[in-house]
Amino acid sequence: MLRSMNSAISGLRAHQTKLDVTGNNIANVNTVGYKSSQTVFQDTLSQIVRNGSAPRAEAGGTNPAQVGLGVKVAGITTNFEQGSTQNTGRATDFMISGDGFFVTRAGNEQVYTRAGSFSYDAVGNLVTPDGALLQGWMAEDGAVDTNGAIGTLTVPFGSVMQPTETDNGAVAGNLSSASAAGAGVQTQMTMYDALGAPHQISLSFTKSATANEWSVVARDENGTTLASTAGPLAFDPVTGELPPASQTFQITPDAAMSGSWPGQITIDLAELRQFGGPSSLAPARVDGNAMGSLQSISLSGDGTVMGVYSNNLREPIGKLALATFANPGGLAKAGNSSYRVGDNSGQPAIGEPGAGGRGSLIAGALEMSNVDLAEEFTGLIIAQRGFQANSRVITSSDEVLQDLVNLKR
Repeated sequence: MLRSMNSAISGLRAHQTKLDVTGNNIANVNTVGYKSSQTVFQDTLSQIVRNGSAPRAEAGGTNPAQVGLGVKVAGITTNFEQGSTQNTGRATDFMISGDGFFVTRAGNEQVYTRAGSFSYDAVGNLVTPDGALLQGWMAEDGAVDTNGAIGTLTVPFGSVMQPTETDNGAVAGNLSSASAAGAGVQTQMTMYDALGAPHQISLSFTKSATANEWSVVARDENGTTLASTAGPLAFDPVTGELPPASQTFQITPDAAMSGSWPGQITIDLAELRQFGGPSSLAPARVDGNAMGSLQSISLSGDGTVMGVYSNNLREPIGKLALATFANPGGLAKAGNSSYRVGDNSGQPAIGEPGAGGRGSLIAGALEMSNVDLAEEFTGLIIAQRGFQANSRVITSSDEVLQDLVNLKR
């Protein structure tokens, strides 16, 4: 009787653990990045009532008679399947699509999480709701070196992008081969001096009396003609292209601009053609930029954090790091939706998103819990019935013991 009661007590304990795990899953059904757990049972040692015997010439073999001594929890496993996507629209909400964990630092400890709800602290650090610092690589001069050590990702709000002067520009389009002598076409390009001040430079193309030949004049916003090395542009009558020697020319800023705009500006005409259609010109590209201050950030799928500046330019600020493990099931839960390296998890393989088996990132979205409520409610019923059945074993054993005690009366 005592043996059956002890077995039933072990059953109560095991099913109580299953109820605890199931209840925790249900409680975290809306927890960002939560991964559900499952309870695995196994039987304990069995008491041998009678040993088995091998077959003999005069008798067959017999099987052992064994009585089990109950059940125990073999393990509690974690299901790392992808959770559903919830769009939030917040620039600092990141979701991992695939394998990997965000790397964060809490004090002197490095911990890992799938919960990508981050925000800024007072100095611009990206932090979790409990204050852990998001880790990655900061950019230097607009370039990110992912081979270096990771550190805290900081968004330097108020930082200034230095202005750069325009050194190169390009014009693309068509100068109509049917244009009469003296016909003109103009395009305008915004260029910047070394202080970031904008200047409207216009290029005027005029058809000359010579067949397939055009002249070009550069002027500033005040209408002042700028010195240039542009000669007559003689297009090939068959291909409509300029010869290589005529595909570039230089403009020299005038005296009033040269103090803040040293050097010449090279204009590329390699994409300019003379075909039979109507004339149409447009700036193909112009370098240089005005001063800009950091306004906001955006995230790309490879984890690059792009700074959006007031001059409408973007520049990398840093890149998020992701970590993968040989056995993520071996990670130890650290609370706050985070994990620590466990004895059986292996060491973290830290690298950039989208490489080395790591997942990509989605900005403005969060990964929700992967708890399946239908499965959890079913498990809840099973655990309840298991607990109830084991309690009945104890009740029945108690009644048998009571009958045994009553035999002496």
